[in-house]
Amino acid sequence: MTILSIFEPHLHDLGGGFVVRRLLPAKAKQGVGPFVFFDHFGPTVEKPEDNHDVRPHPHIGIATVSYLVEGAMMHRDSLGSMQRIEPGAVNWMTAGRGIVHSERKPEDLKTSSYPLHGLQLWAALPVEFEEVEPAFRHTDAASIPSIAGQGLTVRVLIGKAFGQVSPVKTFQPTLYLDVDAAPGSTLELEASDIERAVYSLAGDLAVDGAALPANNLALLAPGPAVVISAPQSARYVVIGGVPLDGHRHMYWNFVSSSTDRIERAKQEWADQMFGKVPGETEFIPLPEQH
Repeated sequence: MTILSIFEPHLHDLGGGFVVRRLLPAKAKQGVGPFVFFDHFGPTVEKPEDNHDVRPHPHIGIATVSYLVEGAMMHRDSLGSMQRIEPGAVNWMTAGRGIVHSERKPEDLKTSSYPLHGLQLWAALPVEFEEVEPAFRHTDAASIPSIAGQGLTVRVLIGKAFGQVSPVKTFQPTLYLDVDAAPGSTLELEASDIERAVYSLAGDLAVDGAALPANNLALLAPGPAVVISAPQSARYVVIGGVPLDGHRHMYWNFVSSSTDRIERAKQEWADQMFGKVPGETEFIPLPEQH
């Protein structure tokens, strides 16, 4: 059987009515390769009256991976980074020992209505790199390699595939593909022992003939090659990588192999010992535990 499990999305309101589909972590499996968090937001239309800004908040132990299909967001962090995020670019923020960032509506779009659609993933860092110095790297859309033909455009966002190598640097072998598929097209993923999963942002798929509805994440069995078919047009991603080196504990935006480290991060945030995002003054208290 090619598909080991299919994970259905859980809806989460991030605030102000901004609802996302959350696929990871799942009850049956925490992650796929290094990815322990997977949010799909949109497609939606941002209106001038909407307030969906993500206020300054902390992270440890992970790298966030922001990717837009439509729209724009403004990233700011406690390193002083300020980057407009636009479709096709890969934005990799290494939290390591600790970072704070915000994602807000760009100033030039505040009085406009515009489409917004994208993905937010977290890649847990290997234990030996959990406490590295924080960093932010933007890789523009033009720098992402792609191949096209037979009704498919495949962008190699992270990792290696189809003879292409992404310039995005990671801490362990990682895969992230963005596929734009015409009706009737097929994509063959080569045989591999890494963990892989397929998720369609739009359009139903078939994986080795088995149906995969849009907005469901299919965990693939390692080993043989896999054929992904799009009966109608579809936009989907393939994610994965070498399995993570152990379970990760997760509390709010903190991820670590150590519960003690998470407790320390909670105290540091409560005491406002994390860095500040230049120009930002808002503070989000720790969420209540239930």
